[in-house]
Amino acid sequence: MLTSPAVTYAVRMRVTMREVADRAGVSLKTVSRVVNGEPHIRPEKVRRVHAAIDELGWVPNRAARALRTGQVGVVGIAVTELRRPYLAGLVEALVTEADRWGMLAAVEPTHGDPARLAAVLAARGRTFDGVVLIGPAAPVADGLGERPVVVVRGGAAGADRAGVDRAGVDRAADRAEMDPVEVDRVEEDVAEAAALMARHLAVMGRSRPALLGAHQDELRARLGGSGPVPVPCAELGEVADRRAGARAAVQVLERHPDVDVLLCVNDEVALGALAALVKHGVDVPGRVAVAGYGNLEDGRFSTPSLTTIDPGPARLARSALELLADRLAGTAPWQPRAVVSPVELIRRESTLGRDPR
Repeated sequence: MLTSPAVTYAVRMRVTMREVADRAGVSLKTVSRVVNGEPHIRPEKVRRVHAAIDELGWVPNRAARALRTGQVGVVGIAVTELRRPYLAGLVEALVTEADRWGMLAAVEPTHGDPARLAAVLAARGRTFDGVVLIGPAAPVADGLGERPVVVVRGGAAGADRAGVDRAGVDRAADRAEMDPVEVDRVEEDVAEAAALMARHLAVMGRSRPALLGAHQDELRARLGGSGPVPVPCAELGEVADRRAGARAAVQVLERHPDVDVLLCVNDEVALGALAALVKHGVDVPGRVAVAGYGNLEDGRFSTPSLTTIDPGPARLARSALELLADRLAGTAPWQPRAVVSPVELIRRESTLGRDPR
């Protein structure tokens, strides 16, 4: 017999924190600390508590916790928009991680409007305990205090609009200069991404690159080169999407027929470039290789499949929520902290060629 929603809710309300503690084999205090997202708990105990909560269907009383701690148990996630696949994936990872910490997540698209972002930040302490901001930092007077802000930045996170850190190759010092606000940060290891891609291209014998969506000096920094010949670079317009990538790929090869690899600012641009090259009968990777950034799921199933950098959204989300939880628990230092999150090179057919088997 199916259980009605009302009966299910009643059963959940009868489950107590004591039952969760007994099932997990821990103390009541440990359950409370896990639910409140406190740091410095052994991972095995966290796993057991979450397993017991899932098994028993226990729902923490957030109203009681708010009265006890002065916190509402909600983290705000401010993002420019959700139409870009990479941003949507990163938001999903943050929501999942917030749930793991026993917090609700409210996603707030700002659409690039400073007033919208200001409203989200102003809601800290009332609607949100803290905010995770994807993209450049905004003026925040108290982002390190009891109403924390954590900024998540990186190559793909800023690759949705023209002129906004699209290449993902600027260094932490450059970012601090652009964003003088001192808040906790999580950043993709773009220097390592550059080194991984440069080594891979060298092994594959690619020496005449063009970049879709950034500037020549940024490309030199990415590849560690400083040759006298300018590196071709195609601007993408307002939005770095598939349409822009398809257009830019054709333009670059018409103007620079000797180019042997297209380095794309994100996977959307790379997928658009692949489609255009196939349409025009250009052999990939025989004639020209293509590489992206972001590790979108579509890249696994494109023809050919797409070589890319995986920035690890789950790792970024985990670090961001850990920084936020430290602030909320009052255990973080008053100095801003920066976490550099590792990346991974995913080698596929667009640079390796098809497996003959």
